[in-house]
Amino acid sequence: MTRTTGWALGWNVARAVAAGAIVVAVVAQFVSSASGAAAAGRDVATTVANFFSFFTILSNVSAAVVLLLLAMRHLRRRRSLRDSAEVDPPALAAALAYVSTYMIVTGVVYNLLLRGLPLQPETVGWSNEILHVWGPLFLLLDVLFGAGRRRLPWTAALGAAVFPIAWIVYTLLRAPLITNPTMGAPYWYPYPFLDPNTGGWSSVVVYIVVIAVGIVALAFGIVAIGRARGIRMPRTLPA
Repeated sequence: MTRTTGWALGWNVARAVAAGAIVVAVVAQFVSSASGAAAAGRDVATTVANFFSFFTILSNVSAAVVLLLLAMRHLRRRRSLRDSAEVDPPALAAALAYVSTYMIVTGVVYNLLLRGLPLQPETVGWSNEILHVWGPLFLLLDVLFGAGRRRLPWTAALGAAVFPIAWIVYTLLRAPLITNPTMGAPYWYPYPFLDPNTGGWSSVVVYIVVIAVGIVALAFGIVAIGRARGIRMPRTLPA
């Protein structure tokens, strides 16, 4: 069923709708954060830079882009009368596996560790739920039921670790150089479990290791599901 043209059309429409909802949620939270900072006399430039330093925002924006690209590719193929149920191309298939990993991790970490914490002073409630619950849930469903899945090589799962590692390095190097625009502290960490000033570096390291292992393990799980569900293609990559 997941490889019929009807299913592919329906699922890619759902991808476009989900991407649109994510974009609206990100824009709503951005406007609230920036306008709130301006109204309160806080540094707007720092607030904007901090906004785009949240893993949640980066993972949601990336997911929206990938979902939109997949949906548009499908609709273009329908208009050209080509096989609209064809398997995803390798680059988009890998990107979808990665953003699925990041979004699911975002949902799990937020709901286990961060729910109820005031990460932003002007949090938009419905936007927060889309970015941390409904967006990640849709990406999980996409892993399980999404049309056009390609069998990725096992080595593709390792690529999922590149972005989180880069983000961790960026965050830990930048944080001590930023004055918190809300509290006035001489540092700014996007999430309390990354702040060595509260739990010490040992706690930070433990959280980083646990989450990193979880990301890689989840990526392997997503690749495994994709290999079980996906269409076997000619060997263009090592499998």
